[in-house]
Amino acid sequence: MEITQHNAMEIGVAKTDEVPEAFAVLEQGIHAALETYSNVHRGSGHNSMVTTHLYEHARVIVLDYLGLNKPDYIVIFCTARRAKVLKTQLDPKIYQCISSKEFGLSLGVNALAIQRKALPKGIPFQTGGGTTRLVSRDWVIWADAPDRFEAGTPAIINVIAFAKALRLMGQYGKDVFRNPSAEKLEAAEILYHDELNNYAGQELFDKLRRTLIGRGVQVPTAAGALPYINLDNSASTPTFEPIWNAFRQTLRQKTEVQQEVVKEVKSICSGFLGAPIDKYDMIFTSNTTESINLAAESLGRESEESIEFVVLNTLLEHSSNDLPWRMVPGSSVIRLTVNNEGIVDLNELETNLRIYNQENQFGKKRIKIVAVSGASNVLGICNNIEEISRIVHKYRARIFVDAAQLAAHRKIEMEANGIDYLAFSAHKVYAPFGCGVLMVRKGLLHFSNVEMEQTRLSGEENAAGIAALGKSLVLLQRIGMDLIHENEQALTRRLFQGIAQITGLRIYGIKDIDSPAFVQKLGVIVFNIKGISPNRVALELAVKNGIGVRYGCFCAHIIIKHLLNISPFLERVQGLVVTLFHKLSLPGLVRVSLGIENNEKDVDTVIRVLHQISGKPQTTSTTSKTRKLLTSEVQQQMNNFTHEAAIRVYS
Repeated sequence: MEITQHNAMEIGVAKTDEVPEAFAVLEQGIHAALETYSNVHRGSGHNSMVTTHLYEHARVIVLDYLGLNKPDYIVIFCTARRAKVLKTQLDPKIYQCISSKEFGLSLGVNALAIQRKALPKGIPFQTGGGTTRLVSRDWVIWADAPDRFEAGTPAIINVIAFAKALRLMGQYGKDVFRNPSAEKLEAAEILYHDELNNYAGQELFDKLRRTLIGRGVQVPTAAGALPYINLDNSASTPTFEPIWNAFRQTLRQKTEVQQEVVKEVKSICSGFLGAPIDKYDMIFTSNTTESINLAAESLGRESEESIEFVVLNTLLEHSSNDLPWRMVPGSSVIRLTVNNEGIVDLNELETNLRIYNQENQFGKKRIKIVAVSGASNVLGICNNIEEISRIVHKYRARIFVDAAQLAAHRKIEMEANGIDYLAFSAHKVYAPFGCGVLMVRKGLLHFSNVEMEQTRLSGEENAAGIAALGKSLVLLQRIGMDLIHENEQALTRRLFQGIAQITGLRIYGIKDIDSPAFVQKLGVIVFNIKGISPNRVALELAVKNGIGVRYGCFCAHIIIKHLLNISPFLERVQGLVVTLFHKLSLPGLVRVSLGIENNEKDVDTVIRVLHQISGKPQTTSTTSKTRKLLTSEVQQQMNNFTHEAAIRVYS
């Protein structure tokens, strides 16, 4: 749907010569987007539909603003650093670039409008989640543009905000955001003061949940309008009013205050990660994927005479902690297996390190980095980072931790556990405003001073998103990571017990709540139901009760194919099929993932609906037609819901 000035007028937005308070109008649109926020493209619920539409429509708004023909151009959203690298591959005559910075907005968004026929071919300059259509251990089928050039979860809300701002600038002038009239605030006031200041622990936990943006939003279902239930937190997390306030307050501040905020958030991140500033370098990026690409690029600049670098990771890894390491020139990747519960074999880890780095059984090859997920986005299992680190350093290698799934759920101690590199994203810790973090032990980043400064400035353009991250981490610490773990384990146990009794439902990974490994598990459960495709299960959850989950391969194709016992031959067949039939869905699983906004009622609801979905289907043609008609009606209502949400945001 394209929202024009004409249909904006139709819904009662009067055209006027009077310039509004631009930031207030912008904030209304962003808040409306947050009320139905989810990750884009691969979700199943109402929120994912809305957010995907808002994000994709932002491309249309950019082209409208630039006066470019939509069929001829494609828009790619990226950071300043990514934009600079991509532009080096392009003829200046075939693209236009605009950024939030040039209009006075600290969103960190760059939009490149490129002629479709001139897009670079081959391997994208940054790789990871979303840049592929299918991944095997040895080959990759890359996604089409623009996904191929937007590695990792993009700055979705910031992009939507930028598009909304372009609409306002098109109406009132491009300088409308240059002179904010807000009262000057101190960084400490933005980051440490809020209406919940007097609370901590469980009391803060309970009160914070009541400030969830989008709490109680009603969505259309087969049972009528019901409150939306978000069970897709592993993909991206919603946010809360105090975090939103930190974002919008920072967006309105002048540059000197924003710089103070950025500096203070570095200190907050240092404390949250147990990584002293005097011992670690910290860089803000757009997401975990960009952070890992930076670390891999740095490794590629190292050289040791007569040595070939090897990166050791696991079958569990997200594409973002696999593909960037494959792209390091002159290096190779080997993978550790995992058991049926998803746990890495530490003996296998030590054996590999010993035969490569001590016994030199593979000639010049040496394991330089062990790159592991802190927690799996598929099986929800937390790796024993402390023990892995001990073994890694025993054999003079380094450890990189992809903490995208870990940071919101467990306490992290980088220095105490000997972690050399760590990356995570703000959108996984209730601050979905396009900020990522790379924390690296000093001396391990191999970029020139000029390159480091350009990278730093690129990330810090998103001062508002950085403020939201800082505020979120402050709140999580005030609640206490141990308390979050206890609440999560209780809900996960309840969910396990409920769905384990469902006929035909198979859980992957840990299957027994009495397993000693259960304490290592996050609130992430993947499953399938016999005879019902994962996409159908996900659709039924949305249609029947407004439940949003995720289905497919979760950008972790290797572990999914391992769990589903897909043979190398079938894997090659899949590759051929995907190449020939772009729209085809491949086998996968359904994932339910919990966050701090979830409660026992949410868990009980999804258990009840899964029981209904797995129950014996009625076989009469009349019943089948009725069910299809009802589903079709609800899907149309969901489309209408998406249309109405888009008008609230962009008009």
